[in-house]
Amino acid sequence: MRKQEFLCALKKRLSGLPKQDVEERLNFYSEMIDDRTEEGLTEEEAISDIGSVDEISAQIIAGIPLAKIATERVKPKKRLKMWEIVLLLLGSPIWLSLAIAAFAVILSLYVVLWSLIVSVWAVFASLIGCAIGGVIAGIFFALSGNGLTGIAMVGAGIVCAGLAIFLFFGCKAATKGIIHLTKKIALGIKKCFIKKENA
Repeated sequence: MRKQEFLCALKKRLSGLPKQDVEERLNFYSEMIDDRTEEGLTEEEAISDIGSVDEISAQIIAGIPLAKIATERVKPKKRLKMWEIVLLLLGSPIWLSLAIAAFAVILSLYVVLWSLIVSVWAVFASLIGCAIGGVIAGIFFALSGNGLTGIAMVGAGIVCAGLAIFLFFGCKAATKGIIHLTKKIALGIKKCFIKKENA
């Protein structure tokens, strides 16, 4: 891929972003390609070193705040006519309530996911507490003359400690998964605001 093809493809992928940001990114990558060609690489080698257009556009989109992208997309291209304003106002009880309901459902699903993660971490913390408490109580019972009870309590504490160790790895993986999902959702929402040009 040549430099101009790369820059055109990148510009096409970033077409919904604010124009100033697109120009800054295009200038940045143009200079990067020029610097690498001055070092002796061909344009194709320089572009392959930089990465694919899809990876670069995903990084750029992820780095721009959603509010900035939404503001750029929501700006009216033309002034609304009076009848369009009247229709928007008359339809607002329907479309506004549907939009609020959709937002509430999506937000509640997201909160439920995070509350599940918090609950699993709470179970992990309670297992740690049971392990420490079981061992301490077992030692106390063993020293008090209740040897069998003390041994049973220490055994239960050790079992809780083992379960806590296994649960820790599950909690850690689930938390990473939810954070990754959150990033994917944010990137997906940003991409919804970016228009795709066919030409």
